[in-house]
Amino acid sequence: MTDVIAQETPADWWEVEALYDLCFAPGRTALSSYRLREEVPMVAELCYLIRTEGAVHGAVRNWPVRIGDARSLLLGPIAIHPTRQGEGLGAALMGRVLREAPGLGWERILLVGDAPYYGRFGFTKLDDVVMPPPTNPDRVLGWGDWAGIAGEVTRDSD
Repeated sequence: MTDVIAQETPADWWEVEALYDLCFAPGRTALSSYRLREEVPMVAELCYLIRTEGAVHGAVRNWPVRIGDARSLLLGPIAIHPTRQGEGLGAALMGRVLREAPGLGWERILLVGDAPYYGRFGFTKLDDVVMPPPTNPDRVLGWGDWAGIAGEVTRDSD
């Protein structure tokens, strides 16, 4: 069984959406992070999936957001098919994003997630960055250069 990481294409959209529906609770699109993604194109060159023998077993998408005048990449959602969790696929997708993002001009990455899990990739709690409610502030994490960046996270329509 060979896993292949590839950039997501428009033809992959519904297969990736089906994976997200499988992995996340109903109503996932009601989360505050989805409000930041509405009507904003994803950063396509940093959206990846993992295919194994033709089937999508993992995916990560990234979106631009703003904190004041600063731009950041909003990582997520990231999902791994339940039958493949614990095999390192999520770490492979995360590693790919972290390697590629700086070369594409992204100095910082934001996500909402579990600090103990994402801490191993270098993410730390952001005390001065505020996601829209009802986001738990303890789950607002950042990677990269956050010096002097503070305030509310808003949609980026550039």
